[in-house]
Amino acid sequence: MARLPSAERRRQLTEAAIRAMARDGVPRTTTRSIAAEAGVSLSVFHYCFDSKQQLIESVITTITGHYVTVVKEAIRPRATLEETVRAGFQAYWDHVRAHPDEHMLTYELTQYALRQPGFEHLARRQYALYAETYTELIDQLQQAMGLRLRVPVPVLARYLAAMTDGLTLNHLVLGDDSAWTGVLDMVTAHVAGLVQEN
Repeated sequence: MARLPSAERRRQLTEAAIRAMARDGVPRTTTRSIAAEAGVSLSVFHYCFDSKQQLIESVITTITGHYVTVVKEAIRPRATLEETVRAGFQAYWDHVRAHPDEHMLTYELTQYALRQPGFEHLARRQYALYAETYTELIDQLQQAMGLRLRVPVPVLARYLAAMTDGLTLNHLVLGDDSAWTGVLDMVTAHVAGLVQEN
């Protein structure tokens, strides 16, 4: 087994944990199964992660990073604000459709953390991360397009997090890809209405 820098090994184990948890469920995923998924010994896992809490936090951060990277690339100034916002939502939505198991895992992680004594802060951290992510995306758009908001950034960030969270869960439960274009168009128009162009 080749020696990797600890940060790279942690990344490898986190991605293996995401695959194992998405396949088997959070409660049934063990440190041994994650190590096997990554092709490393159990001692390597314990060298990289001090606790299951630390691993779950890494999983949450990594999954969020997967789709944030896609959205950041998509949100670049276009002809209109609506087109710019819609591109961001579409990039996120395409990720949901391409990786439903990964998005379903985020809900399972939330429930698991809320039900496990001592893990509750991970669920709070997960949702705080969503709001922080939207704050960063809003700031990116404000700088790129010179926008003024009709509402405070923290309010809009939390609203966007709650709205996409609800839309994602609805899609995972109901499916029906054809129904969501109109919903995303409506959400885009509403969000654009909360912004004033300078």
